[in-house]
Amino acid sequence: MKFFADTADTADIRDLAETGLLDGVTTNPSLIHKAGRDFLEVVREICGIVDGPVSAEVVALDHAGMMREAEILRKIADNVAVKVPLTIDGLKTCKALTNDGTMVNVTLCFSPNQALLAAKAGATFVSPFVGRHDDNGFDGMELIADIRTIYDNYDFDTEILVASVRHPIHVLESAKIGADVMTAPPAVIRQLVKHVLTDKGIEGFLADWAKTGQKIG
Repeated sequence: MKFFADTADTADIRDLAETGLLDGVTTNPSLIHKAGRDFLEVVREICGIVDGPVSAEVVALDHAGMMREAEILRKIADNVAVKVPLTIDGLKTCKALTNDGTMVNVTLCFSPNQALLAAKAGATFVSPFVGRHDDNGFDGMELIADIRTIYDNYDFDTEILVASVRHPIHVLESAKIGADVMTAPPAVIRQLVKHVLTDKGIEGFLADWAKTGQKIG
């Protein structure tokens, strides 16, 4: 499973990239607003930090407007994935961009049928939002499982990018189902390494080491 960071905080991205575990980054208008910086400048900086896909989202709602914005975004760097909403105009834009060799992330997916349409439009990634799905009384993991079944049935190349990840269990269940990618806030990614027994083990080892009176080096 590929790990993407869902953030526009370049300090967090640099820190995670140093682990060697970060495969890409996803951004959206809300994250850019939170960062408080120029959109194009932030995307350009992120593309220089990570080698993998960096999702940058259009804000136009019509096909022509999306294409105009996509032209600007995809010129930033070769690893930009243009992010479009799962609408008819978004799917038209997806088809046009992928036919031209541009990576596309179709976002705000909430149903298996929507994911099927994204795959047929040639999306590089489809982003089902599991946390928001859960918030509204649905089962986010069931959504991922249904999409996995459909994509496997027809050998679609579109990668399932699990988004709106709220906690480590979302990551675990997505991995068990066979999702291709998950994108999560840096705090959630860091939680994956935590375990009370790991912490207690380190504490015990250090206590015993202190009693030896030795030093390494």
